[in-house]
Amino acid sequence: MRVIAGSAKGAKLLSVPGKTTRPITDQVKEALFNIIGVDMEGKLFLDLFGGTGAVGIEALSRGAEHVVFLDINYRAVKIIEENLQITQLHPYATVLKKDAFAFLRESPKQAFDFIYIAPPQYRSIWAKTMQTLDENPGWVGLGETVIIQIHPKEFVEGITYTNFNEVDRRIYGDTMLVFYERVLSE
Repeated sequence: MRVIAGSAKGAKLLSVPGKTTRPITDQVKEALFNIIGVDMEGKLFLDLFGGTGAVGIEALSRGAEHVVFLDINYRAVKIIEENLQITQLHPYATVLKKDAFAFLRESPKQAFDFIYIAPPQYRSIWAKTMQTLDENPGWVGLGETVIIQIHPKEFVEGITYTNFNEVDRRIYGDTMLVFYERVLSE
């Protein structure tokens, strides 16, 4: 696993030992940033269920202003911190050892341009996370994006949200990326 583009291009990232995280492949990460297709300059990014921090670090390497990484797993938090040191991107990051749902229920201190959600597989955590965001949508700026990374078998058709519309969905082998845009509720 490595940083694909930007200021830390080519840096090799450490993995979290064991099977508690779901690392993103370089191919899917490259596709993700091609789909986003915007300059990351000045963007605020929230990497929920951060794991190794690979997606948030890629955003920082590509010019994101700041990334907040969140994981409840102590080993994941330590690996994110080490990967930020390796890439020298730590001045632009905040790493929190915290439960994602407790965090999302708080009053938002800021609205993010992107929220990336890659929870542990097969527990419907992605849907619970989207529901929690829908109940407290101020974490995402209007017109901004929430990205879900799950196994295609986890996706449930027909779920709708008051404050988010699905705008894209892509499958890469055993990884599905689902993109939601924050909209004004009626």
